[in-house]
Amino acid sequence: MPLRTVDWQGLYDSLAGLTPYLLTGRVKDMVGLVITSRGPEGAVGRICDIELSPGEPPIPAEIVGFRGGEVMLMPQGEVRGIRPQARVVLRTQEAMAPVGEALLGRVVDGLGNPLDGKGPLGTRLAYPLYAKPLNPCKRLPIHEPLDVGIRAINGLLTVGKGQRIGIFAGSGVGKSTLLGMMARSTRSDVSIIALIGERGREVKEFLENNLGEQGLARSCVVAATSDTPPLARLRGANLA
Repeated sequence: MPLRTVDWQGLYDSLAGLTPYLLTGRVKDMVGLVITSRGPEGAVGRICDIELSPGEPPIPAEIVGFRGGEVMLMPQGEVRGIRPQARVVLRTQEAMAPVGEALLGRVVDGLGNPLDGKGPLGTRLAYPLYAKPLNPCKRLPIHEPLDVGIRAINGLLTVGKGQRIGIFAGSGVGKSTLLGMMARSTRSDVSIIALIGERGREVKEFLENNLGEQGLARSCVVAATSDTPPLARLRGANLA
């Protein structure tokens, strides 16, 4: 029987962000989208679960600040059901983003939950959501053009690999259509498309009419629509 090697470093890295004990607190008050609680002791950016009535799923909330020894949180989901003295439980692991080939062809929300009805994502790897930015001195220079599959852009407004571009136009003039054409035709292995603040109807229209099955097959779409809490939209951008 062949021997199997153990990735000890990978196991160590996966345990580095864990908290070996449970930290809890209680909701004190809530004004707008800001929830104040007495505890738990956690750093800014950590995720807590606000427990509701028995049988109801908890509401995730992110620690955004502190005031007078109390914790200030912002919910990442619907706030209905939160009551005074509700228990707040600090998650044992920092915010993580799922990664891997299992995300290809999938549509997820700003929290990384699947929206397409195709079942769980099935990813085995995760990456810290709030990772450190790249060292600017280690970035590769932009010297190679990127074929986006649209002759007008390739010939007149050439895009380089690694370059950031902006597409600005009024409503209904074809921004989503152009984005879908680029996602389908660009010579790349994977496309990550973030639809932040879009209306729910526009997301479905983009997937069916602009992106299509061909573009979706090698893409991962993050959709944080306009009817989701602001923090969920912000996290959707970080997730992408």
